[in-house]
Amino acid sequence: MSVKAFELVPAVEWEQLTAEKARAAVECIECCGEHLYVCTSDCVLHHFLLEARTTAKGRHTYRTQKLLQKVLNSKKPAAELKAASALDRLVVLCDAAISLVDMLTLEAVPSGGAKLRGVTAFSVNENPVTGDAFCVEMAVVSARRRAVHICTVHEDRVQVLKEVVTPEQPCALAMDGYFLCLALPMQYMILNYSTGVSQDLFPYNSQERKPIVKRIGREEFLLAAPGGLGMFANAEGISQRAPVSWSEGVLAAAVCFPYVVALDEGFVTVHSMLDQQLKQTLSFREGHVLQDFEGKVLLASTKAVFVLVPLPLETQIQDLLASRRVEEALVLTEGAQRNIPKDKFQMLHKRILQQAGFIQFGQLQFSEAKEHFRRGQLDVRELISLYPLLLPASSSFTRCQPPLHEFADLSQLAQGDPEKVERCKHFLIGYLREARAGEAANGFREDVDTALLKLYAEAGHDSLLDLLASENACLLADSAPWLEKHHRYFALGILYHYNGQDAVALQLWVRVVNGDLCDPTCTNLFQYIVDFLSRCPNLDLVWKYADWALQKDQKIGVQIFTKRPISKELLNADDVITYLQKHHRALLLYLEHLVLERKVQREKYHTHLAVLYADQVLGLLSRPADTREHLASARTKLQHLLRESSLYRVQLLLGKLQDSELLLVERAILHGKLDEHDTALHILVHQLRDTTAAEDYCTWASAARGHAHRRRLYHHLLGRYLDPDMPGGPRAVEAVDLLNRHSEVFDAVQVLKLLPEAWSLGLLHPFLCGALRASVHACRTTQVALGLARAENLQLHRDRLKYRGGPILMSEKKGCHLCHNTFRDPECMCLPGGTPVHTHCAAQKLQDTPIKRRLDRTHTSNHT
Repeated sequence: MSVKAFELVPAVEWEQLTAEKARAAVECIECCGEHLYVCTSDCVLHHFLLEARTTAKGRHTYRTQKLLQKVLNSKKPAAELKAASALDRLVVLCDAAISLVDMLTLEAVPSGGAKLRGVTAFSVNENPVTGDAFCVEMAVVSARRRAVHICTVHEDRVQVLKEVVTPEQPCALAMDGYFLCLALPMQYMILNYSTGVSQDLFPYNSQERKPIVKRIGREEFLLAAPGGLGMFANAEGISQRAPVSWSEGVLAAAVCFPYVVALDEGFVTVHSMLDQQLKQTLSFREGHVLQDFEGKVLLASTKAVFVLVPLPLETQIQDLLASRRVEEALVLTEGAQRNIPKDKFQMLHKRILQQAGFIQFGQLQFSEAKEHFRRGQLDVRELISLYPLLLPASSSFTRCQPPLHEFADLSQLAQGDPEKVERCKHFLIGYLREARAGEAANGFREDVDTALLKLYAEAGHDSLLDLLASENACLLADSAPWLEKHHRYFALGILYHYNGQDAVALQLWVRVVNGDLCDPTCTNLFQYIVDFLSRCPNLDLVWKYADWALQKDQKIGVQIFTKRPISKELLNADDVITYLQKHHRALLLYLEHLVLERKVQREKYHTHLAVLYADQVLGLLSRPADTREHLASARTKLQHLLRESSLYRVQLLLGKLQDSELLLVERAILHGKLDEHDTALHILVHQLRDTTAAEDYCTWASAARGHAHRRRLYHHLLGRYLDPDMPGGPRAVEAVDLLNRHSEVFDAVQVLKLLPEAWSLGLLHPFLCGALRASVHACRTTQVALGLARAENLQLHRDRLKYRGGPILMSEKKGCHLCHNTFRDPECMCLPGGTPVHTHCAAQKLQDTPIKRRLDRTHTSNHT
């Protein structure tokens, strides 16, 4: 694809080169700074001064001033010129001889040692290795031998340093450092003249086409290859760039990075070294010279000299962007990095990436646009500003100048298409979310968060609440009207809360719950308000809205008090209970919270809750039978509290339930709390006639009071079953079942004394077997324990006799095993094994040793 990379500007006209009667053709040219040297076919060397100018319209022109001309002392025109500016000399190849000419006077240097004959071509070393600033290195192709001569050019002489033999006589060459790139008659090769190592490149028939060998950089060359290709090769013979495809008839080539310029019979072609594409074609007739001089490309026909002026890089890139060729613009920008100062390149690269992002954004290529925005570190407000009203009114942002895009706003970009608008908004939401998570929003967080809030509110996005619930910088003055406009009252309340205006937030939410305002996004706002009040540190607001919440729903409203975290400022429980007197159900739930959940150990709370439970049960008893399930649930709660709590006033509850013949279980529990077990069992056995309840009572009443108390209760229960004076007489079946199920609890001897003599052994078989098994088990366990105790005692006697067996020898030189000090008196104690220690050391060890049983076995003896 074409791009205007160069302008062809005339530099020297034909009239400036020749007289009116003699028309000579341009043979070769050389440029050094502003000095241009042209040799024509009439053996005249011309010296011009080129002055670059720019017109008011920005066009490039050259003003040429002819300084001097000189006829060469030769019958043939010069074939090649090369300036050695450090020496003020021109190296001239003319009639197979190299001579030196003064750059200013064009006078030939006296030929004492300043002429080298038998030369077909030469190349100056742009990467010299000698280190001498006052000489120029070059390689010369010998016309008589298959060799290349390495020479140095001085002010007054040309000195041959070395002869390098080649397989065949080269047709053309280029030199860089120690490396020679040679075009032989049938192939190209790389030769290191220092080491003699050579590398064949590829075949090329120089008789069919003129070979081209061009140094384009450090240890890198451009070669004309078969098939109309321009090949790149480095000093190792490796091509690190893809070839460019030019015409078969290329006459000359030059490099002006990042472009390769080629000249053929009718055109000048420009290819990119970055993507190898043809970028520009210029019509040019009779061209035969093309060379680059220090970044300046000169082109000559037989009649005139032209300059190929490269357009500024930014102009080329902007032209590519204007034609929507984003990838080419980026390739050109990144490829030109080495020719631009680092700071300037970074600024240019970022801007091009941003422009590329907006181009692809306009084409709805959102993933590519996002990547370019990210790499270009786009000020996200540039993107937000495309969306009307998203930026806060207080924002100080102004768009970049010159502008990064051509869009006025999103409407112009989408051209009125609602689907495109929605897609663009969806993209912006995702981009802003990523910007918030990274560092792209640093410094203007308010603008980003406010814009994101507006987009969420407009789209009804679920993430609106997440944004407001997290740390954010949304501006209240801009956000509140927008949320009201889109009926996002719940989110607006959260925003008020985030800005410390809890009273306004609660007032707004209450209006929504009451139906004065409609917010379709929130379905359970009442529960949220209750949870909010339960965490609210402002107690005035809590008391203000608690009554409203309790009137709406006592079960949920009381959570204002029951869900309040312990870490928050606690409400006085007595104040809450007093406040809840007119809300019976809420009061009950709050007392349950205090007693059952928080385990508050205060008699009045337990008694109050038990009284409320009792009143609830008594109230349900007086209602129709359809409340049976409610009654069962209420009795279960009452019974649980009566059993588990020990803080309520038992007599008060007993007096309240004494007259109810339907609450026998509850009365029995209360009697049990007073240790009136006979009365309790009498109620359960003879009035309620519920043996299961009686047995459960015995288990509950003895749960924390040991096995003896449990046995006593079960014996009481058995006595109730066997009492002949009770109405209905003894209850033999229940007594037998009790004995058989709980045989391990009873004292078999006492039971046998209570049982009637008429009962058969078969009836009591399970009880007797269990009692016998328990008795045998206890007997055997006792025998085992007794045997272990005897064995331990025997071991202790053995140890004692062992350690009393022989004398312990003492002396003033013998030391204590524990403190390592010597004995001053014969009083001592012995450790196991007969080791003597001080008595106070042994006592200290006894106190410090954690294993007491082992010390109990340690025997101590006194010896004198």
